[in-house]
Amino acid sequence: MKHQSDHHLEAIWKGAMILTVAGILVKVLSAAYRVPFQNIVGDVGFYIYQQVYPFYGVAIILSTYGFPVVISKLIAEHPEVNKTEAARKIGTISFTFLLLFGGLLFSGLYFGADAIAGMMGDPKLSQLIRIVAFSFLLMPFLSVGRGIFQGSGEMTPTAASQVGEQLIRVCTILVLAYYFVAHGNSLYDVGAGAMVGSVGGGLAAVAVLFLFYQRYQAKAKRQKNPGVYFSTRSIVRALMLQGFTICISSLLLVLFQLVDSFSVYAYLVESGISPDEAKLLKGIYDRGQPLIQLGTVVATAFSLSLVPYITRAKAQGSFREMKDKIMISIRVSFAIGAAASVGLAWLIKPVNTMLFSNGNGSGVLLVLGLSILFCSIALTASAILQGLGNAYLPAFYVLAGVFVKIVLNFAFIPESQTFGAAFSTLLASGVVAIGLLFEIKRKTGITILEKAYIYPLLVSIGLMSATLAVLLEGSHALVGSSRLLASAQSLVGVMLGGIVFLLVLIKNNYFTKTELSFLPLGSKLSKLIK
Repeated sequence: MKHQSDHHLEAIWKGAMILTVAGILVKVLSAAYRVPFQNIVGDVGFYIYQQVYPFYGVAIILSTYGFPVVISKLIAEHPEVNKTEAARKIGTISFTFLLLFGGLLFSGLYFGADAIAGMMGDPKLSQLIRIVAFSFLLMPFLSVGRGIFQGSGEMTPTAASQVGEQLIRVCTILVLAYYFVAHGNSLYDVGAGAMVGSVGGGLAAVAVLFLFYQRYQAKAKRQKNPGVYFSTRSIVRALMLQGFTICISSLLLVLFQLVDSFSVYAYLVESGISPDEAKLLKGIYDRGQPLIQLGTVVATAFSLSLVPYITRAKAQGSFREMKDKIMISIRVSFAIGAAASVGLAWLIKPVNTMLFSNGNGSGVLLVLGLSILFCSIALTASAILQGLGNAYLPAFYVLAGVFVKIVLNFAFIPESQTFGAAFSTLLASGVVAIGLLFEIKRKTGITILEKAYIYPLLVSIGLMSATLAVLLEGSHALVGSSRLLASAQSLVGVMLGGIVFLLVLIKNNYFTKTELSFLPLGSKLSKLIK
């Protein structure tokens, strides 16, 4: 029996790894394409796209992280004998509920597009909002398809559909943007084309799942096992309560962007800035989104790879191991988050020029970039609490953070413009991160950052900063405003800063050899320890 349960845990763990790798790939794609997109459409075109993007972001997270997880959990709870029948019934009930729910969200966005665009202060956005509304009609197909496969222990269909969705979406967006700009269409038409690309990506994901589902059906037909009864109410309740709590904790960055969509441009215009100037300022401010996204992907890629270990240790009742893994993942997110945000702060001007063709708004992006640290900690802590079975806590703190962001935008933007919006993101993400760390401490009793670890972290950041300061000072006169030289400066800075930071951190025993062995590339790095 023990052998069987070990085998089962192994399978779950491998599945979690497949999804983690797919998730990282998807997030990198989803952040990286915005750079060429901004280069094609300029800052105002980028403003138009980013105003409506958060609606698509919500649809993606509902149909990737929220509902599929709940559906798969409901299915996985059933014994092998009648799992197929359970999957069929749970799938049918979930699909009906999500069709109604998706239809409701679609109608709200499609028919309320003029009102929503009006609230954002830019009536021309209504066409884009109508297009993005269609994403919510795909939600039931994606959620139920992914949920059924994950519940049956097959992670490849979910991973393939996620990667397929992003690839088709990114290619369509860039091709249409290039075509429309070359043919002199308005930037709002370009934005509408980008939204069409997003919906197209969703359709591609449905097609991928459908291909897998046909194979699954053929197998399922051979296993007829009636006699499974479900109360529709319990399934709908699970979807509503668990589905939303899981979604909200994954929505941290998207909800902050949504708050900005409704407030930044509108408040700028109210404070007396001309609409054209306000669009430009918001577009430059939005350059920060791919930077935060890429920074947090790097930081959380390492720390989240430990979450399956935490869940496994908890399932096996080995609490010592569970606490150890929690402490390592928090230390990893602290170290990489701090290095990414401080490193970016030093290199913001050349990085901004390299990616977006000029250094406009570098100060605002510096402040936004500092929130990488808090976002990394918040996303890691959130995943740990979910792994421990406390999905409600992350949802509560994310909503608290969104509330703080709304209040601070209102307070700061009229006086400090986009600097105010950047500060409010930094402070709101800080509230979420600190709140979640406090909850982990309360639940497990671990010390979050022991004094022994603060010293090597500060020394590493200090030496990295000194290295970057020397590099920037030495190459400043040479670079001037050349984009090519700024790119060289950025890439050398990232490599040099990263190497100095890692070497000093590992030499000062921030991690033990055993701890390093759990991290990607850890065995190579552990050779550096004395």
